[in-house]
Amino acid sequence: METMNSDFMAACTPPFLTESLEMAMEMENENSEPPCFSCAFDNQNGGRSFSAESYLASGSLKRVLLRLDPSPSDYEDDVVEIFGFQWVTETALAESCGLLFGLNRQQIYRLEDLVQMGSSDFGQAANLHSEAESIRRQCVEFLHYVKVFIFRYLEPPKEENDGMLHPYEELEAQLPSMLVEELHALIMHIGHLCELPSSVLAAFTVPHQAKIFPPSWHLLHLHLDIHWLVLEILHVLGEKMMRQVVYANHFINLTGENLTSTSLFETHCENLMSDLIILSINKYTKVRPSEALATHHYPCTCIKELWILLIHLLDHRNKGSHTECFWSSVNKTLKNIFERPGSSEKVPGFETIQCKDPLSFTWWVITHLASLYQFDRNGNVDEKKQKESNWKFVEELLKKSTDAQTGVLEEHLRMHLQCCLTLCSFWDLNLSITTILWDYYSKNLNSCFTVPWLGLKDLANVAKTSLSMLEMVKSCCCEQQIPDLYKSSNSYFIFLSILARMMKKEAENSGMQPWKQIKGRIYSKFHRRRMQELTEVGLQNFFNLFLMLAIVAETEDIVSRVVDLLDFLTPSSITVSRRALIWRAHFAFLLIYVEKNMDISVLAEKLSNAFREKAKEFLVTKNDYTQKQNLWTLLSTYIDGVQEVFETSCYLSLSEEKLLNDGFTMLLPACRGAELSMVLNFLQVVLARLRSVHKRVSQGLQPGNAAPEAPLPLVAKEHHLAVASALWRNFFPYLKSQRMSQMPPSPQLADTAAGFTLLALDIPSKALSDLQPQPVLSMMQLFGWDDMVWPQLVSRYLSHLIQNSALCEAFSGMGYTSYEALTVRSWFRCILQMFIDQPPGILAKTDAERTVAKAYKEQLTEMTRLVFKLSEVENILSKAHVEESTFKQDPKNALVQFIKAVGKTYSGLHTLPEKSAMVAKALEYLGDVLKYVKPYLKVKGPPEGLQLTYWIIGCLVKFWAPILATSKAQQLLFRIVDCLLLPHSVLQQDKELPVALLSAIQESLHLYLQGLSFICCQSQTQGAYLNQLLGSIIQQYFGRFLPSSPTAAGAGQHPMLTALCSSISAPQMLHLRKTTLRVINENYMQFKGHAPPPRLASVLAFLLEVLQRTQSTELCDIDLVLPAVLKCLVLVNELQVKKLSTDIVHYMVEGCQAGSGGERATQLTSVFRQFIQDYSALYDHRVFSTLEMVAVLDQTLVAGLIPMITQSLKDSEHKQGLGRNAAQREAYKQLLSYLAEAGRNEIEKLEKEMG
Repeated sequence: METMNSDFMAACTPPFLTESLEMAMEMENENSEPPCFSCAFDNQNGGRSFSAESYLASGSLKRVLLRLDPSPSDYEDDVVEIFGFQWVTETALAESCGLLFGLNRQQIYRLEDLVQMGSSDFGQAANLHSEAESIRRQCVEFLHYVKVFIFRYLEPPKEENDGMLHPYEELEAQLPSMLVEELHALIMHIGHLCELPSSVLAAFTVPHQAKIFPPSWHLLHLHLDIHWLVLEILHVLGEKMMRQVVYANHFINLTGENLTSTSLFETHCENLMSDLIILSINKYTKVRPSEALATHHYPCTCIKELWILLIHLLDHRNKGSHTECFWSSVNKTLKNIFERPGSSEKVPGFETIQCKDPLSFTWWVITHLASLYQFDRNGNVDEKKQKESNWKFVEELLKKSTDAQTGVLEEHLRMHLQCCLTLCSFWDLNLSITTILWDYYSKNLNSCFTVPWLGLKDLANVAKTSLSMLEMVKSCCCEQQIPDLYKSSNSYFIFLSILARMMKKEAENSGMQPWKQIKGRIYSKFHRRRMQELTEVGLQNFFNLFLMLAIVAETEDIVSRVVDLLDFLTPSSITVSRRALIWRAHFAFLLIYVEKNMDISVLAEKLSNAFREKAKEFLVTKNDYTQKQNLWTLLSTYIDGVQEVFETSCYLSLSEEKLLNDGFTMLLPACRGAELSMVLNFLQVVLARLRSVHKRVSQGLQPGNAAPEAPLPLVAKEHHLAVASALWRNFFPYLKSQRMSQMPPSPQLADTAAGFTLLALDIPSKALSDLQPQPVLSMMQLFGWDDMVWPQLVSRYLSHLIQNSALCEAFSGMGYTSYEALTVRSWFRCILQMFIDQPPGILAKTDAERTVAKAYKEQLTEMTRLVFKLSEVENILSKAHVEESTFKQDPKNALVQFIKAVGKTYSGLHTLPEKSAMVAKALEYLGDVLKYVKPYLKVKGPPEGLQLTYWIIGCLVKFWAPILATSKAQQLLFRIVDCLLLPHSVLQQDKELPVALLSAIQESLHLYLQGLSFICCQSQTQGAYLNQLLGSIIQQYFGRFLPSSPTAAGAGQHPMLTALCSSISAPQMLHLRKTTLRVINENYMQFKGHAPPPRLASVLAFLLEVLQRTQSTELCDIDLVLPAVLKCLVLVNELQVKKLSTDIVHYMVEGCQAGSGGERATQLTSVFRQFIQDYSALYDHRVFSTLEMVAVLDQTLVAGLIPMITQSLKDSEHKQGLGRNAAQREAYKQLLSYLAEAGRNEIEKLEKEMG
C-alpha cells in the first residue's frame, strides 16, 4: 500500500471541534433507522428540504466528514441480524465478507423479481410494497453495517511484522482488499443508473405524497443508496487506512487490471456523475429556454440530495489532497459526454441519449448545480455559506455562446446570460466575463435581440419616455427576479445587468477599480466611424449602456463622453425619431444627475437651446403638416422630459429653470387642440411641483420628515425664484391672451390660471410688473371677475380658489372686502351665460356638444356648492332659513333660492342704514346683469338661454321688489323693463316676435307683473311712471297670449292669469287686478258701434276664470268689467258670448251678496241703474231677461231698481207717443213676478193705473 502526503494528515485532523461536540450531544436523539434516500415526505413539515431519514437531515454525511461513528446508537449488541441470520457483530464482516455481499446480491435479485411481478391489484400492491421495502431496508442496513464495522473494528495498517499472525488477524488484514473487490463487484452488478429499464426509471414520477410505492420505486432508490453508500464506505475506508491506497490483490491477480480503493472511488464517482447528468439531459428535453431557470434539473429530491452529497464529499476530500474538487469532476464529465474525442472514452448509456442543445444544457445544469452550494451538511439553506466558483469553465461556455461561428440564437442566448447572471449572484465576481460579453455586444449593437415567437411581449424594451428608458436601465442595476428576465428583457439588457452587478460589487469592495479596468475597453469601441454606423436600434443600445454606466460609475465623465461621441454623428443622418431618442436619452442622463443631486445647468442649456430652435421652426411652419408632426414629436419629447425632471427633483435646486426658456413663448401660440392641452397639463404639473417644494423648503422640512430640520441652503430658494420668474415670463403672457378668445377655452387654461394665482400668492415678487403691486388681486380681476371672460373659464378658475383659506386671508390682509361679493357676481354671470356658446336656433345637439354642456353643468354645480360656503352667502341663507338640501340642487334652482334668500333677508331688516347697505350689496352681487344676457337678446336665442334669462331676472323682479323699489335700484328696474319686456320690437304691433322669445316671456311674465305691482304700491317718487309701465306691459302682452277662442288648443295658461291668481299680498294683488282689468276694458272690450271687439269670447273666458280662481269680487271688477259684460248680453247674440257673460254676471252678483248693503252692493246697484238707463228704451226685452236672471240670484238688488224701471217704462211710452205699450208691460210684469211682495205691489200699482 502507498502512503499519502503527510501534510494532508494535519489538514484533515478534525478542526471542527464544535461540530463534533454537537454531534455527540445529538447521538441520544438519533433515529435507529439507517438513513436512506426518500422523497416520500411532506416538505411543509417544519420547512424541511429533505426527509428526516435522508443522509443530510439525519446527520449521516456530517458524521462521515467529521470522522465520527456513522451510527453511534446502532450495532452495540454482541450479535447482529443481517439478512435474517445472526452474526457476531465485531467479526462478521472480516470472517464472512464474501458471503454477506453474496446475500446482499441475492436480496437485490429478489427485489428485481418483485419488479417483474408488478401488479395493478391494490391489495397485491400493498403486499409488494411491504416486501420491497423490507428488502431495501435489509440491503441498506447491511451497507451501513459495513461502514460501521470499518469505523469501529477495522484496525489501521500496522508496520510489517515477520512474526506469525492470528488467523483472524490475517482475515482482518485481507479485509480492505476484499472490500474493494466486493464493492467493485456490487457496482458492476447494479450497473449504471441511466441503464435501468424505463419502467424502473419511471418511478421518479411517482407522487411523493403516496403511501404505497411499487417495487420499481424501491429498486430505483436502492440503487441510489448503493451508489452513494459505496462512496461513503470507500471514503471511510480511506480514512481508516490513513489515506493509504488499498489494492484489490485478488482481482489484480485474476484479471491483470489495476483496481485500488482510490481508482474505484474516482471511477465510480465519474460514472455516477455521468448517470446523473444523463438523467438531467432526459429532463432537459422537455424544458423551454424561457423556463430554464424555473425548472430544476433533477427528477426527484433524492437526486438533488445525491448532488449535494457529492458536492460536500468531493470538496471535502479536495481540501487536504490533490483529488478533484466537485467542479473539476463535473467539468470533466460534461466534456467526456459532449466532446467524446475517442470511442474508448464513450460514456456508457449515452449512445441512446440525444441532447437537443448541449451548450444550453451545460449552462442550465451548471447553474442549477451552483445553486445547490447553498445547502449545508444538514440539508439546510445557508445563504452565508461560501460557494466555490467554476468561472474558468463558464468563461469557455461564454466564448462558445458568443462565438459568431456557433451562431447561437437570441432565444438561447438569453437563457445563457440568465444563467451567467445567476452565477454572478452565487460566486465571486470575474471581470473576464464582462470582457468576453462586451467583445460580442460591441460588434452587435445594431441588433434588436428579439425572439420572434414572443411577439409583442418582446417589444417591452422600447422606451417611450426618458423616465421609462431610465427605469428600464435602472432595473439592470438592482436585484431582479432573474427567471422573469427572459420575457421582460433581451440578452443585451441581461448583459448590462451582469456588467452592473460586477461593477457595483467590486466598487463596494475596492472603490471604482472595476470601472477603471473596463473603461478603456468600452470607450475604445466607439469612434467616429462606429458612431456613424449605428442605426436607431444601435443608438438605443448605445444609450442604454452609458445610462447604466452613469448610474453605477463616474456620471459626469460618462455623460461628457456621450456628448462628445454624439458630435461624431452627421446632422443629415439624424432622423426625427433618432433626434427624439437622443433628446430622451439626454433627459434620462438629467434624471440621473437629479437623483444624484448634481447640478444640471450645462446639459440643460444644451437641451433647451435645441428646443428653442425647434419651437421657432414649429411657429413659422404653417402648411406643411408632415413637418409640423415631426417637429411636434421632438417638442413633446422635450416637454415630457422636463416634466419628469421636475417631478423627480427633490428640491428644484439644480438649475431646473434652465429648461424653461423662451422657446415656450414661440411654442404656445403655435399649438392647437391636443398639443396645447399637453403643454398646459405640463405647465400645471410644474406650477404645482414648484409650489409644493417651495412650501416644504420654506418650512424647513426634509422629504418624508414631519419635524423641522436645519434650514436648507438659500440656493434652493434662489432657484425657486428663478423657476417662478421663467414661468411668468415665458408662459403667462400667452395665458393672459387667451382669456377672451373667440372660442370657449379648454379647461386646462382655467386650471393653469389658478395655478399661477396660487404661485402669485406664494412667490409674489416674481409676478410680472403689470400685475404688481398686488398680483393675486390682479389675477382675480383678470380671470375671475372680468365680465368679458368666458364663463366656462371663470367657473372652473374660481372653483379652484373659492375655498382657499390662504387666498381669503390675503384679501383680508389687504383690506379688500368685495372679494366674496365679486365672486358671487361671477357665479351669477356663469349661470346666466350657461348657454351662451350654443347656436341660436332650435337645432339637435351633437354628442360632443351634449358632453361639453354636461361637463359645464357639473362645473357650475361644483361652483355653486363652493359659493354657498362663502361666509356672506352662508349668513344670508341662515337668516332666510334656507335648507341645506338647496345646495345640492342644480345651479339654476340654487340661484333662485339665493335670490329669494336675499329678498327675504332684506325684508327682515328694520333700520334704514341696514337696508341701504343691503341694497348696495345686492346690486354688487348682480353687477351689470343685463350685459350678461345681452348676447341672448341680440340673436333671440338659443331657447334655453332666453328661458333662463327671463326666468332668473323675473325672479329678481318679484323677490327683490322691495330692493328694486328703492331709489338706488330703480334705474336697474327701468332698464330691465326696457330691455326684456318693452324693447322696440315689442312695441311694433305689426311685427311678429320669435317663438322662442314669446315662449320665454309667457313662462315668466307673471313674475315681472307681480314684482312691478308691488313696486308700484311702494314707490312714492316714480309711482305714475311705474303704473304706466305696468299698464304698457299688460297692454302689449295680454293680446299676444290670448287665444283666438276659449277652446283653442295649445294656448297654455295665460301668464296674467297666473299673476292674478297667485298668492301675493292684498294691496299688490288689487293693484295688479285693477290695472289689468282697466287695460282689458279699454283695449279689448270696446265696441265699434254695435260691432263687438275681436276675440270677445276669449276675453270673457279670461275674466270668468279670474273670478272663478280668486273666488272674490272686487270693486274694480264691478266698475271695469260689469258694464261691458252687461252690454255684451244686450248687443251680442253669439251663444258662447252670452253664456260667458251670464256666468260672469252670476259670479259678480253672488260675490256681492255677502256684502249686501255695503260698498260693493251700492256700486252694483249703480251699475244696473246705468244699464237700465242706457238700454231699456231700445232693448227692453233683453234688459228685462237680464234682470230676471239677476233677480233669481238677488231679489233685493232688483227690487231696489223697481222705481227706476217703472219710470223708464213710462218714459219710453211717453216718448213713443202711442200710449201704454202692452208688450213691454207684460214683459215687465214677468220680471216683477220674480220679486215677491215688492213685485206684486208694483204690479197692482200698474194695474190701478191701467184701470
